[in-house]
Amino acid sequence: MSKIQMNTPIVEMDGDEMTRILWKIIKEELIFPFVDLKSEYYDLGLENRNATDDAVTVESAQATKKYGVAVKCATITPNAARVKEYNLKEMWKSPNGTIRAILDGTVFRTPVIVKGIKPNVRTWKKPITIARHAYGDVYKSVEMKIQTAGRAELVFTAEDGTVSRELIHEFKGPGVLQGMHNVSRSIESFARSCFSYALDTKQDLWFATKDTISKKYDHTFKDIMQEIYDNEYADKFKEAGITYFYTLIDDAVARVMKSEGGYIWACKNYDGDVMSDMISSAFGSLAMMTSVLVSPDGCYEYEAAHGTVQRHYYRHLKGEETSTNSVATIFAWSGALRKRGELDGLDELTDFADRLEKATIDTIESGNMTKDLALITSLENVNVLNSQDFIKAIRTRLEA
Repeated sequence: MSKIQMNTPIVEMDGDEMTRILWKIIKEELIFPFVDLKSEYYDLGLENRNATDDAVTVESAQATKKYGVAVKCATITPNAARVKEYNLKEMWKSPNGTIRAILDGTVFRTPVIVKGIKPNVRTWKKPITIARHAYGDVYKSVEMKIQTAGRAELVFTAEDGTVSRELIHEFKGPGVLQGMHNVSRSIESFARSCFSYALDTKQDLWFATKDTISKKYDHTFKDIMQEIYDNEYADKFKEAGITYFYTLIDDAVARVMKSEGGYIWACKNYDGDVMSDMISSAFGSLAMMTSVLVSPDGCYEYEAAHGTVQRHYYRHLKGEETSTNSVATIFAWSGALRKRGELDGLDELTDFADRLEKATIDTIESGNMTKDLALITSLENVNVLNSQDFIKAIRTRLEA
């Protein structure tokens, strides 16, 4: 058969360990036979990030701004043990964090639902997408241990020298302090990404913080979201037949647990980190969780929500058979190809992305799956496949 032609490249970011192995197999079995792939390739494997002093990560993000669509393999964020293992020059920053900062993007994570893998919450029937603000809060906090009695203050010195102070606490003995910040520009970008993605996917949007307790910090998020919605998106939401509403985070949790799903739940940075793990676990598996970074100016970077599957990689290096779930990585490719097709007006490419996802889901629902899914499925007489054979089974269905 003739291959589907592409007009504009996508940015391809290769990664680490077992997901890097899967990345190559996915391209060889599920992409190259069907699509004349045009991609601008960047090796974000830890060795190359170290060799380039992490310049390759910055270059890949800048290329994403140029071409508008990227697909990323899972990468290692090194700790002290990894620095020693890979003989690194330094403990390089998270590639995802670097890319998010350059694109000023918001992360949207959505579970892939298949028959036979029932959510732990019995009312959930549709996917719940977590929109995570990806700047500031506890991830850029400053901490201090207090060893003795004293007075702690929050101090801000303006450019003109004006000083503002707020008492934090009068310590009577040892304790601990933490200072957090955020910036209005980042919150505004978060708001526009959330509203645009809701319109793009035609889903209701929820936003939740704790403004009754945090009357300035969290309330600023609430106010900015509402102002941008009222001034820029209210009419568009009405026309699309979708809604936006704000509620307290504890109320949102109660609503989520009783809902059917099928909406976007926007959260501050740490809330989104925690809730996306809760959603993925409750729906079945982190390996079935897709992730897309969306910038306010319309750039998209698709990846799996999980890590590099280190344990399976070490087994692979020993020559042992693995049964690694590649669904989220496959859906990263399908998401990027679909978006490229949408932006370039290539119906053939968007249709291929749809078929690739359907072939993946149909393979699992037919009883052919990796070990992690076989352990939690309600299907009977399942066939547990190794990492490569699972991808090959998808290719067989895709060809059919």
